[in-house]
Amino acid sequence: MSLKTTEAATRADARLAPKPAPRDYRAARTLSGLQKNTPGLIVLVILGVLIVLPLALVLLAAFSDSVPRPGSISLGGLTLSNLALLATPEALGALVNSLMVGAGSALIALLIGAFLAFVCARSDAPWRKFIFFIGMAPMFIPALVGALAWSLLCSPSAGYINIFLRDLGIDAAINIYSLPGLVFVLGIFYAPYAFLLLHSSLSMMNADLEEAATVHGAPLRTMLRTVTLPLALPAILGSAVLVFALTMENFPVAQVIGNPAGVDTLPTYIYRLMSATPAKSNQAASVAVILTVALMAVTLIQQRIINKRKFTTMTGKGNRPRQVPLRKMRWPFTILALAYFAVSVVLPMLALLAASMQATPFVSSMSQLLEANSLSFAKLIEVLGSNDFQLALKNSVLVALIAAFADTTLSFIASYIRYRTKSKVGRLIELVAMTPLAVPAIVMGIGLLWTWLLLPLPIYGTLAILAVACVAVFMPQGYRGVSASMLQMDQDLEDSAVMLGAGRTRSVLDVTLPLMRVGIMSSFLLFLMLSMRELSASIFLFTSNTRILSILVFDNFDNGQSQAAAAVSVLYCLVIGILAVIAQKVGGERKTKN
Repeated sequence: MSLKTTEAATRADARLAPKPAPRDYRAARTLSGLQKNTPGLIVLVILGVLIVLPLALVLLAAFSDSVPRPGSISLGGLTLSNLALLATPEALGALVNSLMVGAGSALIALLIGAFLAFVCARSDAPWRKFIFFIGMAPMFIPALVGALAWSLLCSPSAGYINIFLRDLGIDAAINIYSLPGLVFVLGIFYAPYAFLLLHSSLSMMNADLEEAATVHGAPLRTMLRTVTLPLALPAILGSAVLVFALTMENFPVAQVIGNPAGVDTLPTYIYRLMSATPAKSNQAASVAVILTVALMAVTLIQQRIINKRKFTTMTGKGNRPRQVPLRKMRWPFTILALAYFAVSVVLPMLALLAASMQATPFVSSMSQLLEANSLSFAKLIEVLGSNDFQLALKNSVLVALIAAFADTTLSFIASYIRYRTKSKVGRLIELVAMTPLAVPAIVMGIGLLWTWLLLPLPIYGTLAILAVACVAVFMPQGYRGVSASMLQMDQDLEDSAVMLGAGRTRSVLDVTLPLMRVGIMSSFLLFLMLSMRELSASIFLFTSNTRILSILVFDNFDNGQSQAAAAVSVLYCLVIGILAVIAQKVGGERKTKN
């Protein structure tokens, strides 16, 4: 039999073979699609438990007459009565205070950040590398510690600056426990966010446009006003909205600075409702929903503004920004930058160190600190050797390590499904992973508390729930970091391994992960640092055996033990500083390899 005859017979058999029924075909296609999407669906379920379920319970509690607890969760008691609280003077006052704090802090942070970014990126001022460090340095001090330090500096009765003014015979006192004080502290400690965004924008700005303005006769001042400022406007607005959102949801600073003055913001108001006896959980949930909605609106505005930056400042060729000559103002500008460094880092750290080292808890004159034996390391050594500190340090490190490992792993898998597969749930995974960006951490903490009381997994009261809280709160930062590294790597490298016979899993383990190891390690260290600083979500989840360093500082301050709080803060900053050095070394390695 010839070859042609055989092929014709095969084709005839194929035509005569029974075709699958349409229903069987659809079922097979559905099963195939389900198999392809199974990993994505598993990740989506995990993110749903971590992020969506807590938010859903907060929403339910806001419109219910009962708190979601085991055996008492239902849709039967829906009511709008909880919203009546929003019309009370206390709630309205907290809302107005939050808006004022957000707007004032954003203005201060923007002025400082824009000034430092301009001096660092576009001027010929001396010490520009150090000024870049100055712009970022306050980020390594937790906001809680910064607030505590400024309460030690400018407390009306016992603040070091006020004592110094009295020593000089000046009959005036600075009261940090006030709304302006709260705005000031938040403004100086959130200025690095504005600095980073604006420095990036000014560094990438197309110099050709400024050169064109100069060639056509525009003086320097006109060029800055008509070319440079409009190009940087999206970054200016974006950073202002970002700082507004971050300071509006801030809990630790508002509690430390605002609470003694009776200045409530929405986060501290929620905390007060939850801490009342009995707890007003449903009313707190209604306030939390309002805060979340407001923050989501602000975040959407911020995202729209930030996205516009790509179309106004980036160019497709090599570019060196034009340097603006400051002439006689070179050193004055550098001195102003140093003054910010003194206010945001040097003075707070000196205040914490002095408070933790002074022999007596009360100081009436600054000369008292200069006397023999007036300062010692005794308190620091005592705190370092105390069981509370060692337990809190161990808890913090364990929680941070577990959270960093879990968050990095989950972020990698979610990012891989989104950008390296054709899964239909990839975009939904990204949406859920980025949701906590618009949710205040204190709201997430309430939702997580109720979620893990309902779920049949007994992790409440353990370190695991604190790690879960860190994973949920910082998911957007991790997802973005890992995704950025993944998008930088060409997928052909992994596909080549598959074409040469390696399975997909082996290709990921042998090709993708090794190539991304520096980016993954950077994300891991970022998680580690953020988890070490976390307080807002953990405040509802800790027990006496699971206190972490931020909780220990907060507890000591709340109980009036300022010296112990200062000593723990010094050691706390030391631990974070070590992590920052490690992160910098990893970042330097990444830059070298790239």
